[in-house]
Amino acid sequence: MLGKFLSNLENDDNPLLSPTLWGLQKNGMWQPKNVAKPKLVYAIHFALALFLVSQYIELYRIRSDKDLALRNVSTTMLSAVCCIKVATFVAWQKDWNSIFEYVSKLEKRQLSQKDKVTDAIIGGYIKYSRRLMFFYWALVAATITTICVAPLVGFLSSAEYRERIRNGTAPYPESVSAWMPFDRTRGLGYWVTIISHNSIMCYGATIVANYDGNAMVLMTFFAGQLKILKENCSRLFDDEEETNCEDAIKKIRDCHYHHQLLIKYTKVFNGLLSPVMFTYVIICSLMICASAIQITKGGTTTVQRIWISEYVIALIAQLFLYCWHSSEVLARSDEVEDGVYASAWWSRSIRVRRCVLLLAGQLRTSVVFTAGPFTEMTLPTFVAILKASYSYYTLLVNKDD
Repeated sequence: MLGKFLSNLENDDNPLLSPTLWGLQKNGMWQPKNVAKPKLVYAIHFALALFLVSQYIELYRIRSDKDLALRNVSTTMLSAVCCIKVATFVAWQKDWNSIFEYVSKLEKRQLSQKDKVTDAIIGGYIKYSRRLMFFYWALVAATITTICVAPLVGFLSSAEYRERIRNGTAPYPESVSAWMPFDRTRGLGYWVTIISHNSIMCYGATIVANYDGNAMVLMTFFAGQLKILKENCSRLFDDEEETNCEDAIKKIRDCHYHHQLLIKYTKVFNGLLSPVMFTYVIICSLMICASAIQITKGGTTTVQRIWISEYVIALIAQLFLYCWHSSEVLARSDEVEDGVYASAWWSRSIRVRRCVLLLAGQLRTSVVFTAGPFTEMTLPTFVAILKASYSYYTLLVNKDD
């Protein structure tokens, strides 16, 4: 059953992006050009925005209670990131479509050439992308399930808490703290709140899974294409006679063109991703700090510690995957030039060697993705964010003491 479902996600028109585009289309973030956009999608997006507003209203109402405020912040910030991802993806859909078209057309053209080296590299990063995508979907599913189920587990695991609910001294457990225009602690209002909040959170989880999965798969694509370019540069003169100058120059020109387009679309991709990641890096530091305080402070139940720990692990894993794949693209871009010097350039004519020199100069351009104008998404940045989160945590804990 699962195998059939996964096979149905494959599409020859999009060798790499077929599962990604399927997910983006299903949650309404991306629609093909010739497909009408359903009004229900906009209604759901509007409901997500209202949910975020209700969380901030609730945060203002409980601002004097540190424990409740910290619990609210942990999910409110994540909801803010979801709204930003939806808004930017829909607003900049034209640029996203240009990247999708470039990726699909390039891969189809390369696969049609039946080159064993290129086919092996494309097949390798497609296989890796599938595993990465499904792993990330599973991680997000586990996180949202933990958040939704944790209140029920807490209710069933504590007889004292159940007794307090019966005598009216404690409210029913909630998955997330958000304001509602009616009494959400009892009766029908409670069930309406639970169902609506859990539904919105599950929808937000699909946004996180598909947006982040799409971004990481595209990073894998750029890293793989830089590897293909390096291999093509190293094979520039494998089958060329010394006198066949024009064919050699044509191959060099193709490598130039390949690299120029990669640089162009990495800049487009970075322009789409960088503002979102800038916001996420700041929010992630605050969320990790807030979650750490909740775990270590007194009065937190074991069930609460478990779901908060799982939540923190998911945040760190998400940030790590972004920084890891961005670092991989940077490393591949710095290695491309080596392919030129691995070729038999020294045996060519002066004219060809001059062209090779120009190509080597162009390939020195590094490709790095950024989180806003201040920092690069690399593994050192990941470590720096964890250090900053720990510093915030230490500052707040010592201030309370």
